[in-house]
Amino acid sequence: LVARLPEPTFRLPREKPPPRPRPPTRWEQFARLKGIRRRKRTSLVWDEQAKEWRRRWGYKRAGGDPARAWLAEVPAGADPEEDQFARLRREKRERVARNELNRLRNLARAHRAGAAGPAAPLHPTGHQSREELGHVARVARVSTASLGRFQPRLPKEPAEPPSRNGGRKRRFEPLLGNLAAERSRQLELLRDMGSKKPVLDITRAVNKQLRQEEAEAAAAKGKKQSQRGKRGRRQQRVGRSGKKSGARRQQQRPAGSGTGGR
Repeated sequence: LVARLPEPTFRLPREKPPPRPRPPTRWEQFARLKGIRRRKRTSLVWDEQAKEWRRRWGYKRAGGDPARAWLAEVPAGADPEEDQFARLRREKRERVARNELNRLRNLARAHRAGAAGPAAPLHPTGHQSREELGHVARVARVSTASLGRFQPRLPKEPAEPPSRNGGRKRRFEPLLGNLAAERSRQLELLRDMGSKKPVLDITRAVNKQLRQEEAEAAAAKGKKQSQRGKRGRRQQRVGRSGKKSGARRQQQRPAGSGTGGR
């Protein structure tokens, strides 16, 4: 112990907001309803067969995997011709599939609960848009320790590493530096806030006017083209109707009628 620092007099604020509470899973809701409390168990248990301490779960666990044992017991009432090793492997696959289904259900329930909030969980839903998939890929890329700088790029991904927020990088002025420039910026801001005249951006106003004129010209041009198309279609209809009426008259004319009578 080199030096004993004094007790803090005030608490520093957080840099980022506290994380949002995670919605409870189905098992957590059931445990809360039944009053089941979580008790921590040791990860090592005594294995009677191996006569040593082994892990409770995972590789080389106590008791071993029943599907990989060299001897399988035939339960009472079972078919003696049934392959017990195949049955154990099938039951294990069913347990794994059931756990995966429950996991996906919890994710879907959490997604529905968080859809009304400002931020939704980033997991596949099956009907995500291009923007959502890009956001998920960007977040997954910058989740590494190097912020995606040494991650392999996708075929159409930009060369520069994306930022965390997906937009322009925020730039802050140094705390210690040119005080005269900071004073001038603050005075200009106060002057703009105190003035009754609105601040006019000439470039933005001119661009807005140009865009509006171009939109009006395009709308007028499209209207003229639609009118010309209507006239052309109307003339074609009139011509076709005249031809059809003449053909009908020729067909309705009697066989004996003509210029010369018999």
